[in-house]
Amino acid sequence: MMENKKQKNPNVIYILADDMGYGDISALNEKCPFQTPNLDRMCQEGIRFTDAHATSAVCTPSRYGILTGRYNWRSRLKSSVVGGYSEPIIEKQRKTVADLFKEQGYQTAMVGKWHLGMNFKKTKDFFETPDFDACTGVDYKGSIEDSPVKHGFDYFFGISGSLDMPPYIYIENDHFMEEPCCETQNTGKKFWRKGPTGAHFKHENVLDELTEKVCQKIEEYKENPFFIYFPMPAPHTPILPSEKFQGKSGTNEYGDFVLHCDDVVGRVIQKLQEEDIYDNTIVVYTSDNGCSPMANYEELKQHGHNPSYIFRGTKADIYEGGHRIPLIIQWPDKIKKNLVSKSVVCLSDFMATMADILEVHLPDNMAEDSVSNKKIWLESPDLEVRKDIVHQSIDGSLSIRRGNFKLELCPGSGGWSDPKPGEETGKLRFQLYDLSKDIGEKVNVIEDYPELAEELRGILKSYIENGRSTPGEKQTNSGDRIWDTISWLDEMEEPIKIYK
Repeated sequence: MMENKKQKNPNVIYILADDMGYGDISALNEKCPFQTPNLDRMCQEGIRFTDAHATSAVCTPSRYGILTGRYNWRSRLKSSVVGGYSEPIIEKQRKTVADLFKEQGYQTAMVGKWHLGMNFKKTKDFFETPDFDACTGVDYKGSIEDSPVKHGFDYFFGISGSLDMPPYIYIENDHFMEEPCCETQNTGKKFWRKGPTGAHFKHENVLDELTEKVCQKIEEYKENPFFIYFPMPAPHTPILPSEKFQGKSGTNEYGDFVLHCDDVVGRVIQKLQEEDIYDNTIVVYTSDNGCSPMANYEELKQHGHNPSYIFRGTKADIYEGGHRIPLIIQWPDKIKKNLVSKSVVCLSDFMATMADILEVHLPDNMAEDSVSNKKIWLESPDLEVRKDIVHQSIDGSLSIRRGNFKLELCPGSGGWSDPKPGEETGKLRFQLYDLSKDIGEKVNVIEDYPELAEELRGILKSYIENGRSTPGEKQTNSGDRIWDTISWLDEMEEPIKIYK
């Protein structure tokens, strides 16, 4: 069967891994002790990025950045993540990239992990603990407000939060597919919190069941342009590689789970080939942040593997290992094969890039921190399209990078690596690194470049105050909390604030 060449606009599938490190893909890591053949093949078929970043070092905020084209710290969520029962963080009137596609006539579907909050129907005794491990007072028969179908998606099938956060019940569109029949819990690498579980929900089967649903939607949508957002729940905890991959990485269960994720990518691409829509489909593969310490870095190190590659830190950190992520994009009809880009790009750039490809003008109140990567994809892989990029750690600390210099407005990791927040030593409150000479972020040079550090601080301040980092009309930031974490050196007493 010949491929339909009359279709002008490309199909788009966005596959988002959960907690996969840059070094977990063998094409990106020359020392990786196992092979990821399907992801390596994507690299050969398209373009791989060596300097791509999530907007945050943890999952809820980085997903906000992907879907809205806006830095996540502009939302009401100033630090940490939300739980499976938490309230929505995407503002009701804010357009997402799914809205962009839908307005251009695309069929849109999301399959997988949402983790951006939903409004469940609740009873008077609703209660959720701060660590997301207990909840009461949910009406599982009631309609769910602010699910993905209220944010540009025609169809949703998946889970409300991470696979280690209750409720453990599939949601389709705006309804739970069943009521809980029991509570389940597990520990160790297979960890998930105790919580309500549906009779047909088995943690061990979720990744493959979601993959099958994606393949079903490809077959259903194949006659017209479609956008499928596939945020996998893996290799995040619970670390549950299927029997087929157990012991195959030569490392530990986490390495085996990475191989399982690689197989998922192969299955999706094979389906595109079977349906004769492979050439005109953009496939994006990336991760929401760096690898989690739950993977057991020490155990992996014994087998010669570092999920963070050469970068300092892990998930949650302001350091590169927290937010520098794998990014691979293929589009056989348009992107040349085996390209490598060293350009600095951000996952928030997806919306502006797709708007550019679809020739859509974005209004000033959309994609305020999104920069088109179209010319990198189609013209020159090393074209610099960003002047700078802003990152955030789990405790809300920000950093800004321009060129090779990265200013981190915290004295330590801002996350889970040493020195942890509150455990830092020394007189310096902030850090400045020259990544061209010190990719491992070991030598703080802020005392050598005080004027540069002050300049970077001023740029970041302007981005906060203007509600955007791209050209356009000034916008407002969301949330009631005054932002008080960005101040200058010890002599600087007045904080920079973000107001509603």
